[in-house]
Amino acid sequence: MTMDKPYLDVPGTTIFDADQSAKGYHLNQFCMSLMKPDNRARFIADQSAYLDEWELSPEQKQAVLDLDLNECIRLGGNIYFLSKIGATFGLSFQQMAGSMTGMTEAEYRDMMLAGGRSIEGNRIRDALAARIVEQGYAAPSPAAEAHPTISASVYTSHVPAIGAAMDLGKTEEPYWKAVFDGYEWSRQWMADNTPDVVILVYNDHATAFDLHLIPTFVIGTGPHFPVADEGYGPRPVPPVEGDPDFAAHLAQALILDDFDLTLVNEMAVDHGLTVPLSLMFGERPPDEPWPCKVIPLAVNVVQYPVPHGARCYALGRALRRAVESYDKPLRVQIWGTGGMSHQLQGPRAGLINREWDNAFLDRLISDPAGQAEVGHLNYVEEAGSEGIELVMWLIARGAMADIADDGGPGAGTTEVLHRFYHVPASNTAVGHLVLANHAAQDPASGPAAPTQE
Repeated sequence: MTMDKPYLDVPGTTIFDADQSAKGYHLNQFCMSLMKPDNRARFIADQSAYLDEWELSPEQKQAVLDLDLNECIRLGGNIYFLSKIGATFGLSFQQMAGSMTGMTEAEYRDMMLAGGRSIEGNRIRDALAARIVEQGYAAPSPAAEAHPTISASVYTSHVPAIGAAMDLGKTEEPYWKAVFDGYEWSRQWMADNTPDVVILVYNDHATAFDLHLIPTFVIGTGPHFPVADEGYGPRPVPPVEGDPDFAAHLAQALILDDFDLTLVNEMAVDHGLTVPLSLMFGERPPDEPWPCKVIPLAVNVVQYPVPHGARCYALGRALRRAVESYDKPLRVQIWGTGGMSHQLQGPRAGLINREWDNAFLDRLISDPAGQAEVGHLNYVEEAGSEGIELVMWLIARGAMADIADDGGPGAGTTEVLHRFYHVPASNTAVGHLVLANHAAQDPASGPAAPTQE
């Protein structure tokens, strides 16, 4: 079922949730622009011309011109953002609040002096009673709902040099051919089992987030995400199309499940996200879209403290619950990216630990709960300072059907379809797995591919 929103029945109240945020995104961004004196002056000088610079609907523009805050809120505005409009014209918060009540400024002030608006007549039951009288309202009858299916999880390194090799046409060179040969089976399987949505777990590499803001878990809730310029120019690949409705649902479900996500409507995505897409879907020109929507799920593994493997594993389980509570029959895959062993800094730069990497793959398959308990120090010592990226694989692994909500064995089964390991790709060991939920596996996809090491 979809997430409950009982707050929709609070009388005279609009809660600013993800749906409202998406509806009013550009309206609220316009309001934020008024924090700069030059913009306020331009807006006052010619309101219509200034509003034309923003992607506002005709209704939103008119609501701003009329200073109709109730209408602005209905159209997605948030009062803290909208207050910038009032402040531009010298209005106090009390004047703005009073304008939305149908009272004069004096009447509103007198009401507040008398103790404010009474709670009596302003509870949910009062709104429901009024609706029954006015509209003949009745609660909708329950109906069967279709839910998304998590068909598979994909795990892969996201080495930037892999993307460069593809972009520069070097995939058949001897150095790179062995790497790309390990993904041939996966590309065919992906062509036969293309999902509607990929939830792609990756880390930002000081691209969208610098030291000004370091969120631990980020979910991209916007409609699209451009390819970042990481200093060499953007990769010549398509931008990413998001799924705002599904992402908003996941965000609400996960936050109510006690995971404090940062919601991001605008961000550029770097090689951590685009290289896995290229590896699994192949070379694509910038004007040819990726074959599915992508919800970015970024994890901080750059500045300590980074999330523990057990927290990532628990997030994966919560993510599965969130996916399965959506009310549209989407085909969903969850990808974990990063690693494997590598160190990019200091005298130990170039560290590779084949034995540890393959033990990690073994344990991720057969004992993910045990792997989730491995501490940060073990990753750093054995897999290199940047090998900590592998904790992100535990998010995808925790979402699979063979894992119960408590982290133990689940009712479903998970099948290893493909495994690949190679050293090196630039500075990094490359690892790759494709796991399918047995009940969701498409028989047309054929038998599992042989392991390659």
